[in-house]
Amino acid sequence: MTIIANILPYIQIILSIILITAILLQQSDAGVGGVLGGGDGGGLYHTRRGFEKFLFVLTIVIAILLTASALIAIFVK
Repeated sequence: MTIIANILPYIQIILSIILITAILLQQSDAGVGGVLGGGDGGGLYHTRRGFEKFLFVLTIVIAILLTASALIAIFVK
């Protein structure tokens, strides 16, 4: 258990960096018009394809792994 307790903070740091990178790489369709109350078809459905879908799924998986590692850290200590 001490090995896991020693390695877990480094795993969490790596997962958090990957999660931040994945979030920042995702494109946002909300422009200045969306901020000011206008919109350019914001109600339309958008299908993710290719790299955008990969980033979306990667973000979800990394967030789940980071949450699981945080819960493991609570029970290990």
